[in-house]
Amino acid sequence: MSDISRPMPPQPKQEQKPPGETKLMKPVPDHGEDSYKGFGRLSGKVALITGGDSGIGRAVAIAFAREGADILISYLSEHDDAEETARWIEAAGQKAILASGDIKSESFCVALVEKAVDELGGIDILVNSAALQRTYSSIADIDDAEWDETFRTNIYAPFYLSKAAIPHMKPGSSIINTTSIQSRQPSSHLLAYASTKGAISNFTAGLAEMVADKGIRVNAVAPGPIWTPLIPSTMPSDKTESFGKQTLIGRAGQPAELAGAYVLLASNEGSYITGAVIPVTGGEIMI
Repeated sequence: MSDISRPMPPQPKQEQKPPGETKLMKPVPDHGEDSYKGFGRLSGKVALITGGDSGIGRAVAIAFAREGADILISYLSEHDDAEETARWIEAAGQKAILASGDIKSESFCVALVEKAVDELGGIDILVNSAALQRTYSSIADIDDAEWDETFRTNIYAPFYLSKAAIPHMKPGSSIINTTSIQSRQPSSHLLAYASTKGAISNFTAGLAEMVADKGIRVNAVAPGPIWTPLIPSTMPSDKTESFGKQTLIGRAGQPAELAGAYVLLASNEGSYITGAVIPVTGGEIMI
């Protein structure tokens, strides 16, 4: 199935050192810079987005800003990418705060929430988008440190952040986690990553039930193969060349194509949705 408006495989062979840089990707991902139109659906809201410097996180940040939200962007060390995201938020007329640090640390997660409350006046939306993945052909190659780092980044951090944010959230607030097609269709070479994504889906369902009486909704988006810096920085070049070709759409998704799902779950349009996982997978089936 062709789509003339989006790049089709093959992508140029390419590799980067983790965590990767947007400007070095070929083609450069589309985050909605020139296409996303806002309608004020998040006017007056405050959002905290992890991994908001690039990829899906940047696309969500641009969309949220154009919908009227002020945003705190958490990122590890990709300063150039984070500053570019902040420029897009501010161009939409919204406040952007950047916070560099490691979300594997509970104290840093607590500090992020406190920073949003102190500098932006509260927290209405938490988007857990940051993720770590590595590829391995054998379980023997995955050491304890690698396994621990993946779980601490992908599932401990959403736990830490949710725990810190919920006491500050009012009825109508929203937590949006990021799971994956890998939670239902795990790839052997992504064993640690896929395991965490299954955990995130269950965490989402359980937390939704736990906080329902507070009027807080908890959902997740499940991306399929999306063209972000995570791909060339964690996969061999032969994998990046064909990345996304297996989908029904026949290509990798662009970060901009995820933004609408996050806006839906964050806004009043999603007021009757909680405990759900929305697949945005290019047709890879999650039934």
